[in-house]
Amino acid sequence: MMNHCKHGWFHTLAMVLTVVGALNWGLFGAGMLAKTETNLNLVNLLVGTWPTVEAVVYLLVGLSAVVVLLSCMKGSCKEA
Repeated sequence: MMNHCKHGWFHTLAMVLTVVGALNWGLFGAGMLAKTETNLNLVNLLVGTWPTVEAVVYLLVGLSAVVVLLSCMKGSCKEA
């Protein structure tokens, strides 16, 4: 059974942004290995015409990873 997060919207948002960041890096790496000129950078594909927004998304993803990491270090990510 899945463990549901009871930390509120902030922690949930951090988890979602961390997953988006992980998927983005996975797609980016797949594009590099495929050695194609195809842009597989998800964030760039979604907001590429707005470089400032793209930078803010990357910053939020990085901060979210810190929140998730600190949360797990405190032991609040353990399965019930």
